[in-house]
Amino acid sequence: MSLLREARRFAAYGLASALALSFDMGSYLLLIGAGMAAPFAAVLGYTLGIGVHWLASSHVVFAGRVARPGRERSAQMGLFGLSALIGLALTWMIVSGGVAAGLDPRLAKIGAIAVSFVATFLLRARFVFAPRGAGPLSGEGA
Repeated sequence: MSLLREARRFAAYGLASALALSFDMGSYLLLIGAGMAAPFAAVLGYTLGIGVHWLASSHVVFAGRVARPGRERSAQMGLFGLSALIGLALTWMIVSGGVAAGLDPRLAKIGAIAVSFVATFLLRARFVFAPRGAGPLSGEGA
């Protein structure tokens, strides 16, 4: 594994995350502006963001590591969704814990974004888009 290659992948993942977040927030704001209840708009926005992130991750960030169409790809997409849910759970725990400890909710969210970003990158790089022919923890390939 090349450190430079992983640094580039990490930077590309940051751009993919920013793009996904812009779709998430943009659709959320449009939907609540159209009168949709905020919780429903948030779920739809988050779901759209996951879809955008899958497209950016599978076509740019982890290109060459996408499973063949069919069962393998469906399983990979499921793992991708699961990693998104893990990121969401981390966010909830960090923001909840931060607020309970008296931290400003905005600062708690910023911390949660950072932790979730790194956690989902690692999950996706090592498990969801593991290099072919290499075990998820082998550190080979890419």
